[in-house]
Formats: sequence, C-alpha cells, structure tokens
Amino acid sequence: MNSVFDELRSAVYSVWHRRWVVLAVAWAVCMLGWLVVAMIPNSYESRARIFVHLEDPLAEQIGVGVNDRKRDIERVRQTLTGAVNLEKVVRSTRLGDGVTTPKQMESVIQSLSKKIKVESEQDNLFKISAVASDGSLSDAETAKLAQDIVQKLIDIFREENLVGGNGAMGSNLEFLDQQLASRQKALEEAEKKRTEFEARFPELAQGGSSVLQRMEASRSELRGLDADLAAAQSALAAINGQLAGTPQTLQGIGQSGGARGALAEAQGQLAGMRARGLTDNHPDVITLKNQIASLRSAAANEGGPVGQPNPAYSSLVSIRAERQANVQALQSRRASVQTEMSQVIAKQIQNPEVAAEAQRISRDYEQLKTQYDKLFADREALRLRGQVETEQGTAKFQIIDPPTTPRGPAAPNRPLLLFGVLIMGIGAGIGAAFAVGQLRSTFATTAKLERSLGLPVLGAISQTLNEAGRALRRKRMKQFYAGCVALLGVFVLLLVSEMIQVGMVA
Repeated sequence: MNSVFDELRSAVYSVWHRRWVVLAVAWAVCMLGWLVVAMIPNSYESRARIFVHLEDPLAEQIGVGVNDRKRDIERVRQTLTGAVNLEKVVRSTRLGDGVTTPKQMESVIQSLSKKIKVESEQDNLFKISAVASDGSLSDAETAKLAQDIVQKLIDIFREENLVGGNGAMGSNLEFLDQQLASRQKALEEAEKKRTEFEARFPELAQGGSSVLQRMEASRSELRGLDADLAAAQSALAAINGQLAGTPQTLQGIGQSGGARGALAEAQGQLAGMRARGLTDNHPDVITLKNQIASLRSAAANEGGPVGQPNPAYSSLVSIRAERQANVQALQSRRASVQTEMSQVIAKQIQNPEVAAEAQRISRDYEQLKTQYDKLFADREALRLRGQVETEQGTAKFQIIDPPTTPRGPAAPNRPLLLFGVLIMGIGAGIGAAFAVGQLRSTFATTAKLERSLGLPVLGAISQTLNEAGRALRRKRMKQFYAGCVALLGVFVLLLVSEMIQVGMVA
C-alpha cells in the first residue's frame, strides 16, 4: 500500500514539476479541438404531422374502399423518399444552389435521403421530419431550409394522393379508348358478315341466333311444353273424375227420389271409389256396378219429372272445356317446335358446311360483342372513378402540426463537445507531462531512489531559494495560473458565442 502511495506521489510531483508542459499541450489540443468543433455545421430538424381522412361514401360507392386508399397512401409514403421525389425537393429549395451536374445531384439526393424520415404513427397519422445542415448557410438560413424541405415533402404527399394519379388515369382511359375503337371496328365487320350470311341463308341464321343456340332454345322450350302438357292432362283427368261423380240434375235421394235418385246416389258412390284408387276388379266396385245397371233399367221405366239442372255440373263442364282447349294448344305448340327442330336438323344434314359457317360467324360475333361490352363497362367505371378522385379526392388531408421552425440545432451538441475537448486537452497535457517524467531518470522520493539503487539512502536535501528565487517562482506561478484562467476564459467565451448564435436563430 505504501509503495502505491509513493508511486502516486511521484506521479503527481512529476506532473506538477512539468506543469508548463501540461499547460502547453492542453492549449494546443484545446485550440485544435475547438477549431474542429467550430467547423462542424449546425443541423436543424423540422417536423410535421398529417392526418388523412379515409372515409368517403361516394368513393366507396364506386368501389374505392378504405383498404384501397390505405394501400395508395402507404405506397406514396414508401416512395416519398425516392430519387424522383427527392430531386423535386432539391430543385425547389436552396439545396439545388450550385448543383449543375447529374453527379452532384446524385450526391445531394443520396445525402438528403439519410436525413428524411416518414413515419406512420397510426393508420392515418403520418410524421414527416427532415434535418438540414449546410456550412455555407447561416444558422437561420439552415433552419429555414429544414422547414422548406418538410413543406415540399407535404406538397408532394398531397399531390401524389390527390392529383398524382390523374396522369395515370388519363393514360389508362386513352388505352381503353384505343381498345374500344379496335373492338368496335372488328365488331362492325363481324356484324356485316353476319348480316350478309343471314341475307343468303335466312333459314339458318334468324334473329341473330346461332343454330346451336336456336336448337338449345327449342329443346328447352320443348321440355317446358312437355311439363306443361303433363300438368294440363292431369288437370283434365281430375275434372273428368269430378264430372263423373256429379249429377246433371238435382232430385231427391232414396225413396223420395225414386229410381233416378237412387241411380244418382249409386253413381256418386262409384266415382268416390274410383277416386280412392279402387279398380273395376274390386268386389265392392263390381257389386256397385251391378246395382247401377239394375237402377238404370228401373229409372228408364220410371216416369215423372226429370228434375232441376245441377249448377255445379254446368260449372265443371265449362272448366273441362277450358282445360281441353289448353291441352290442345300445348299439343299444337309442341308439334310446331318439333317441326322446327326437324327442319333445322334436316338443313344441317343437307348443308353441313353452311351450318358450320353459321356457327363460326355467330360465335365470333358473340365473343367480340362480349369483349366490347366488358371494355365499355370498364371504361365507364374507370372514368367515373377518375372524376371522383379528381373532384372529391380519394383522401382528404389535414395538417395537424405544420412544419416547425427549428429554435435550436438538433446536432451537434456543441457545448458538450467544447467541454469534452477541454477535458481531453487537460488529460493530454497531464499524460504528456507524465510521459516526459518517465523518460527522464530522476527520482521524486528517497524511497524510489533506494529501491532503484538497492542501497540505503541516509537523507535528502530540500531546495532552498533566496528572495530573488522566491520572487521568480511567484511570478512564474502567476503566469501559469493566468494561462489556466485564459484557457477557461476561451472555453466560456465559446459557450457564450454558441448561445448567442442559437438565440439569433430563435
């Protein structure tokens, strides 16, 4: 422990003994370091925040949804720091002063891209920041340059989202117009061919329909007619069953009605059995039929009034006549459709080449017409979307925080750098003095001399100065302290100068 303490005392004595070396090295390092710090230009940062309104009922009505607008805005945000947009920034601000060659422009753009940040704080809230540093400009001009850069980025952001797509929209519409004109010309030629073919073979191409389409339509119609005919025949059979069980006249039943009344009652029972599904071979049906035969003979021999006409029977007869007419009409239409199909098939068999040509002409015309209709619909939708984007805008912007005017430099932290240079200069001076002491073979203490020689040291003689020597030492100490105070004074003067310069910007 004593040896460490002695070494420390020795180092302190060696440094203090060479204090002028410490002061000289400190002055040299500090002046050089402060000069380097002074040459570093101040960087000023400007920030802005933008809020984007994505809700637009009209845009959503034409298919421009919120997700589409989010993707467009995200695309613009990612490309905002592209070379093309940064070149616009350079040419519209003081960054472009003195830029005359493409190589210089590329260098300025590359440097600017590292100083711009576009961050998304939320889905529709964006933060734009830019740092400007130019040694050829004053601090106030540099601060204004940072603000101008952010403002230009906001303008580009707005243009790209509001009107930036107009050029692309116009080119798309022009392309669709060209395609429509081409399709229209081809469609007119196909229609002309179809008209000429119809004039030559009207039986194979009527109404603009192909043979296959007409055959398919006829088959579909025939299937519908078969179903309708089956339903009509079933309804006619049902009404016939009801007529069979309904008496034509109204008379009494049983003993009061005589044989005719009994006959009518028996006939009604027979119709009911048949309606339940009993066949003529059923025993009850056979018994009832025999009874009806005997009653019919008895009724024929019975005299007296016939009775009143039955209104229900007359109504059923009218319904039966209507349904019979419906069945006959359906049968007639079915026969007509079958005849047309047979004629078309016969003509196809007789003229297969003409039928194939009819199919080809009709197919080409339908394809061209479908393509034309789709292109026309796409063009109208695109035109409407372009009008909405131009007049309404796909998104509305609101500047939450306009580009700020920097009040102080963002970098470098000059006071801290000045203080660091001061500490580094003092440390360099102390290190230099200690190194010089180590190079010289002197001993600061008797213990160190004794350890080095290996011999006992009997004593040490202290330095004794006369009055003139003491006055000279006091003078030199005053000069040393003055040098130290001057160094600190320069440091304070630099700090005050920096504060004044920053205050002039604010």
